[in-house]
Amino acid sequence: MTRMDRRTFLAAAGATAAVPYPLCAEASSSAWAARTSLPWAVQEIYCAVSGGRIVIAGGLRRGEGSTLIIEDRTGVYDPAADAWSEGPRLPAPRHHPMLIAGDDGRVFVFGGYGRSAEGDWTAMTDVWALDANGWIPVGRMPGRLCETVGVGVGGRMHLVTGRSPAGAANAQWNDQADTAAHLVYDPAGDRWETARPCPMARNSAAGAVLDGAIWVAGGRTVGGGGTGRLDRYDPAADRWDTLAPIPHSGAAGNQVGGGLAMAAARGRLVAFGGEWFARGGGGVFAETWIYAPAADRWEAGPAMRTPRHGLAAAAVDGVVYALAGGEVVSGGRAGGVVEALV
Repeated sequence: MTRMDRRTFLAAAGATAAVPYPLCAEASSSAWAARTSLPWAVQEIYCAVSGGRIVIAGGLRRGEGSTLIIEDRTGVYDPAADAWSEGPRLPAPRHHPMLIAGDDGRVFVFGGYGRSAEGDWTAMTDVWALDANGWIPVGRMPGRLCETVGVGVGGRMHLVTGRSPAGAANAQWNDQADTAAHLVYDPAGDRWETARPCPMARNSAAGAVLDGAIWVAGGRTVGGGGTGRLDRYDPAADRWDTLAPIPHSGAAGNQVGGGLAMAAARGRLVAFGGEWFARGGGGVFAETWIYAPAADRWEAGPAMRTPRHGLAAAAVDGVVYALAGGEVVSGGRAGGVVEALV
């Protein structure tokens, strides 16, 4: 792995990555194919696409003795070269930080959990942007929102659902509660607004932009477990509609929901992964589900080679990428596996 110069990355922000011939040749196989792994193991990450490259940052993993390690590393994946570079480190370690790319190619990081004297689940409000000098502070969120869905559309950045502190305490996982909040950031004007809340409060859902709308799929509630719910937001009308949910997993005997990932490609939504909890354990979903908006219907796609949750999803030139994530339920084993689906 090489370390990418920050100016080199930013200069490529307007470029289009070409899909190499081997990737195109696999299109007819309708199966996930292995790509170069992230050089370090991590889960609870999100990503953004800028200049045809996929950027991830932060996350967590377990160290020796089950010590929780919160990452500050940035990875930059070039799909055309199937190669990773390491970018500048975050100003502070974060897990579950949301990444969104702006229209100018800059990648923004919003919030996430950090370590404080009281605990490792302290919801933060920092907003950082990647420029020629690395990650720089550009402001703060008006509220604490983690395990959220983040997408950019129409020059604005939307943060929808997730978890926020339920009271004054803000340090442990149990201090946080599900929310339907919908915050909107305008990077050009450096302004925050509040949009119509999502119809259902939940955390660890997945989101994508398709046909100018924001789609929020899956997620879970602390008390009720996973949901396959699919909600679509029209930014122009400030309106939500609820559509066909992700189907129940027959193989796992549970509802696909929390910790999944999703991307939009070739006019479809592609959702995959996630985890479920059960007394004495739980598991990770292997299923891929593909949604056709015109038919309002989900169909089963090829199973993931390596089932994961807390992974990142991105689409570049019609190819969907599943990046890193936890390979067993909860935080027991993070990985760096990367797979691609045409």
